[in-house]
Amino acid sequence: MRPDWRDTVRVATDVALLGLLMVAASLPVLTTGATFATASFAVDHFLTHDRWPRPRALWPVFRRALLPGAVATVVAVAVIWLLVLDLRAVASGTVPGGAVLLGVTAVIAAAAAGYAALALVTLGTLAARTAEPGGSGWWRAAARGAAGARPGAVAAATGVVGLAGLLAVLVHPILAACLVGYALYALHVVGRRLAPAPATRSA
Repeated sequence: MRPDWRDTVRVATDVALLGLLMVAASLPVLTTGATFATASFAVDHFLTHDRWPRPRALWPVFRRALLPGAVATVVAVAVIWLLVLDLRAVASGTVPGGAVLLGVTAVIAAAAAGYAALALVTLGTLAARTAEPGGSGWWRAAARGAAGARPGAVAAATGVVGLAGLLAVLVHPILAACLVGYALYALHVVGRRLAPAPATRSA
C-alpha cells in the first residue's frame, strides 16, 4: 500500500527538522561527529521501525560518540584544510600539474566524501544494532565497512553529497540546514539499496 501524502509530508518535515537540529548541535564544532553519528542512528531506526527513536535512546549514542566523534571531526577538518590548500596551490600555478592535477585532486576529494558518507551510514546502522553504541570500535568498523563498499555505492553517495552541496549554495541558509537532514536520509536509502548491511561486532 502506497503511503498517504500526509505521511510523506510528515516525514519530510521530520527530516528537515532533523537537519536543523544537526546544524545547531554541531555549532560547538567538536560535537559534530557525535551529532552526525546520533542522527545517523536515528535515521536508521526510523527506516527500520517506521518511527523515530525516543530522546532517551539518543543520549547514550551521543554520549559514547562524543570523544571518538571529536577526534574524527578534527581529522576531517584537517583533511579538508589540506585539500583546499592543495587545490589553491594547483589552481594558482604554485604547484605544477595544471588542469590535469586539479581534476585528479577534485576526483580524489569527491571519492573521499563518498567514502566518509558511507562510513556515517554504516556507523548509524551499527549503533542501531547494539545495546552500547557509539564506542571507538564502531567508528573503526564503520570505516572498514565503507572501505569495502562497492564502487557503485561510493559513486551514489558522492552524488548525494555533491547534489546537497550544490543546492546548499543556491538556497537560503535555513533551507541549507534542512538539506543536511535530507542528505543523510538519502544516504541511508542509497546505502540500504547498494551497500551490504554491516555485521555487528563487539566494541
